[in-house]
Amino acid sequence: MSSLFKEIAIEKIVYSRRKSIALQITENATLVIRAPYFVTQQAIRDIVKRHYKWITKKREEVLNYKLHNPIIKFIDGEKFLYLGEYFELVITDLQDNKLNFNGKFFLAKHLLPVANKVFIHWYIDRAKEFIPKRLSELASRYNFHYHQVRITRAEKRWGSCSSNGNLSFSWRLIMAPQEIIDYVIVHELVHLEIKNHSERFWTKIKSLMPDYKERQKWLRTNQYKLLLLK
Repeated sequence: MSSLFKEIAIEKIVYSRRKSIALQITENATLVIRAPYFVTQQAIRDIVKRHYKWITKKREEVLNYKLHNPIIKFIDGEKFLYLGEYFELVITDLQDNKLNFNGKFFLAKHLLPVANKVFIHWYIDRAKEFIPKRLSELASRYNFHYHQVRITRAEKRWGSCSSNGNLSFSWRLIMAPQEIIDYVIVHELVHLEIKNHSERFWTKIKSLMPDYKERQKWLRTNQYKLLLLK
């Protein structure tokens, strides 16, 4: 369902038990509103009006990024994210390995037809190395105990926590800066103790990560950069 509030088109409104209204600009530059059940349409209109400049700016950023990066072409000089930094791609005939990384990405030329899959597999392998290790460090630091950890291909959820203490994380997080990965990890660790997104949950998050809102905002604003590989 789509509506128009003061020239701002809203792609979707998602109601839940959350305590506050959140604005999200998707990778397609559309606006999604997440709101508590009790919030009225008028309240949503007011929020959209108050954040008009922010919404417009973020949409322009996404559209500008997509304009200059419309399709991943896997050509020399193209840049790919890894742990929050962009690294250049070099196509080479001088290696047998599918994809090497040494300050730049080196891709075997004969694998260009399947380059997308090669990159995804490389990211998944790095995520399987990095995220469980970082999870263990943070769980130990904050005295949380989880059961198992899994790296998934999820595109809509960065992380999740099951009822039996299993944690899952999207491989796409490996493209984000470490402080963003840490935020998602801490978010799911707290869910081991508090299953909902109540005020108590966010108070606990803040006690462990005082700047969590900045990290959360980065993820909402830049998530489209992590979703280019399909």
